[in-house]
Order: sequence, then C-alpha cells, then structure tokens
Amino acid sequence: MKRSLPFAILVIVLILALISPSFETVTVAGNKIDSGDTAWLLTSTALVLLMTPGLAFFYGGMVTKKNVLSTMMQSFVCMGVITVIWVVFGFSLAFGDSINGIIGNPSTFFMMKGMLGNATWKLAPTIPLVLFAMFQLKFAVITPALITGAFAERIRFNSYLIFLCLFMVFIYAPLAHSTWHPDGLMFKLGVLDFAGGTVVHMSAGWAALASAIYLKQRNEKAHAPARISYVLLGTGLLWFGWFGFNAGSALGSGALAATALATTTTASAAAAMSWIFFDMMLGKKPSVMNACIGAVVGLVAITPAAGFVTVSSSLIIGIVAAVVSNLVVMWRSRTSIDDTLDVFPCHGVGGMVGMLLTGVFAHTNVNSGNSTGNGLFYGETHLFLMHLIALVAVSIFAFGGSFILLKVTDLISPLRVSEEEEALGLDISQHGEEL
Repeated sequence: MKRSLPFAILVIVLILALISPSFETVTVAGNKIDSGDTAWLLTSTALVLLMTPGLAFFYGGMVTKKNVLSTMMQSFVCMGVITVIWVVFGFSLAFGDSINGIIGNPSTFFMMKGMLGNATWKLAPTIPLVLFAMFQLKFAVITPALITGAFAERIRFNSYLIFLCLFMVFIYAPLAHSTWHPDGLMFKLGVLDFAGGTVVHMSAGWAALASAIYLKQRNEKAHAPARISYVLLGTGLLWFGWFGFNAGSALGSGALAATALATTTTASAAAAMSWIFFDMMLGKKPSVMNACIGAVVGLVAITPAAGFVTVSSSLIIGIVAAVVSNLVVMWRSRTSIDDTLDVFPCHGVGGMVGMLLTGVFAHTNVNSGNSTGNGLFYGETHLFLMHLIALVAVSIFAFGGSFILLKVTDLISPLRVSEEEEALGLDISQHGEEL
C-alpha cells in the first residue's frame, strides 16, 4: 500500500493537468509589461533556483562522508516536490484570494489557471503573473531545504518527503500569505519583510529547532566534515544567488533593486569578517568553514531589511547578526539539542536579528512603499513594536506547528532511521549509493 502511494499521486497530478483550464489567456486592459523589469525578474528567478543546489553543497560538505549524498538529495528533491505542489495549489494558498488574511483560496490559481497573457500580480504590475509565480516558487523551494541541516544523518527519506509537503501547506503558505499578500494579516499590521527573513528563515529556523528536539541526538557523537571545499563552493553559489533573492524582491530593475543588492553584499561581507574576528578574539583559528557560515548569516540577517535600510545600516546588521549567532552556536553546543548543522542559531536567530533590526533601521527614504514608518533608530516606535509582536507570534506558530507536523509524520511513517541504518550511513541505507 505504501509503495503504491507515490504512483497514485502521480496519476492524480496527471489527471489534474489534463483537465486543467491552464490554456486560458487573460487580457487585462491597461496592464503594460516592462521588458527591463521582466528581464531582471527572469534572471533573479534563475539565481534563486541556483541557491538550492548551493545549499546542497553547503550542507553536504559539513556532514560526515557516509551522509553527503543523502543530505544533498534532501535539498535537491525540494526542487521537484515543491514545484508540483506550487503549480497545483501552493501558489494559490500563498497568493490567492485571501481567507481572513491567513491563507489564500486554493482555487484562485489552481493548476496555474489565468497565467497567460498580460495578467499581473497586484504589487508587481510590470511583470507577467506567471513570472511572479515562478519567482516566488524558488523561495518556497529553498525554505524546507534549509530545515534539513538540523536532522541530517538520522531521518528516513520517505518520511522526510511527507514532512516536506505538510510544512509547505501548513507553515510556509500561511506565513507567505499573511506577510506578502496585500490582504494578509501581518501585511496589514505593517510588518516589513523584504525578501523572506520571517517567511523563509525564521520559519525554517524554528522548524529546525523543533526537528532537532523531536528526533533527539545522533548515536555517533564524533563529527568530521566530509568536504570543506564543498562548503566553500556552496557559500559562493548561495551568495551569488542571494542577489536574485534580495534584489529580485524589488520586483523591478530600478533603484530599489540596486539598493538591495548593495546592502546584501555589504551585510554578508561584514558578517563573514565579524565571525572570523570574533573567533580570533576567543582564541580560535580563523577557519574556512566558520568564515562561510558567517557570510551566510549576514545574508540571512539582511534579507528582511535589504530594501528598507541604508548601506551603512547593513554593515551594522551584518556585524550584530554574526556575533549573536556565534554566541548562540556556542550555547547550543553545550546543550543536548542536536541541531546537526546549527540551522536554528544561523538561520532562525539570524532571521530574528534581521527582523528586529529592520524595525530599528528602516527608513521611508529608502523605500517609499514602506507605509509603516521609520525605525527605532530614527525616533519612531510603531514599526519596532509591530516587528516584536510578529516575531513572537511567528516563532510560536512555526515552532509549535512544525512540532505537530513532525508528530503527524511520525504516525504516518517513522521519522528516524534505525540504529543500524544510521551507523551504515544514509547514503547507503536510504539511497543505495556512495560518494
């Protein structure tokens, strides 16, 4: 019965594709697609997709040699599974007609209906709707992939696929809708999240913490990274792709995109150097892997703020995020929480730092679309308070919801591999392959 389930799912998707009215062409009077904006978003979409293979190398190099392929596959498979869900009803859940500001109507863009012609998204009037949908898909793809670093080396692949789907529907889609849809609950409250600090990194970080707690510790305490050169390659791909992630979120090719690109570069550089210098102050050697981790933490932290703060403020955000995440990594190492690749300290905490500092340094002169007001640094408190409230609410929702989904998944299919499979390594036990 369990083995026939994937085939049944494929049959259902095939039937839906055959009966879908996706051939419908929509012509909207007055809509004018801008070729420059469209070209930049096409490029950005490709850049963001590149981040997921980059993450596969980043995580794959950090785990032990017998788990490299399985860890990389956990990222890679998201490009397949999430894409299918997104096309069928996922985009509708995130950006469809709002249901109480919490979730979208799954029938709004069911099977990508109404995507042809010059139809556009409300907040992106110069690019085709289908391009906006594909751009947002890449964010949905990488979010659950980020979680995998927390339960690396001990999760069953089949069970992971179930959790992946549940997380997309019940955690990611509601957060994306409430944050980025103009009728969304947090959007209306004035919460600013330029490119996914809340939707992507906080949700993944809290889900990672829930996963690490639920699956408990690995049986083998010793941990030697398989390929630090993979980590370096993955960092380069992530940094390169992040320009599409952040600058692409301007949804156009103008000055705002340029600002986001500049703040992204600066924050990552500042965080990488701050992580290295902080380690040296503590008497540690400036390691290659920690420099890479620092760079990624800076990218995470600037993500919610990229299009709302000045370049000088991005320096501060990168420095603060690196020091705070470094401290949380040290704290985590002294606990029994086995977050294999420190996803929560880096992505979860980095996202929270970025979200709070957006509430500190955001200014309307940077982005005229910011109607909430200026940050705490400029003497206004409303934006910071809204971000503080949202941080608490999102943290409870993402952690609690993910823990419940882990339990549901475990009831459907056991999450953890056996002790023998873990000792053998997931590359062999789950995929029958070796590096």
